Amino acid sequence: MTTIELKNRLKELAIRIIRLVDKLPNTPAGRAIGNQIIRSGTSPAANYRAACLGKSDKDFLNKLKMVEEELDETLYWLELLMEVQLVKSELLVDLYKENEELLKIIVSSITTMKGRMNNK
Repeated sequence: MTTIELKNRLKELAIRIIRLVDKLPNTPAGRAIGNQIIRSGTSPAANYRAACLGKSDKDFLNKLKMVEEELDETLYWLELLMEVQLVKSELLVDLYKENEELLKIIVSSITTMKGRMNNK
């Protein structure tokens, strides 16, 4: 996967999260989870773009770790939404799978980068 393709997938994830939040119920739980997931679900795209502009390998790696943390947090909020049934689980399955796949890609990139840095 190219850098551009990954940027686009992360941005599409952010768009899908925004649309999801707009459909959450206007309840205390809906607002609280919505506020959390909109932050964690939209920041990976921005952080990945920043990582691509990293000044060094260490800077790139640190920003990739931020992307990893935010994607993992987003998985948590999606799981919570499914478990408390604020949104029908079947409506979140594809979004959850895409988030999970992106997290695996980022973790793999982190592992590759660490290996590359250790070999220098």
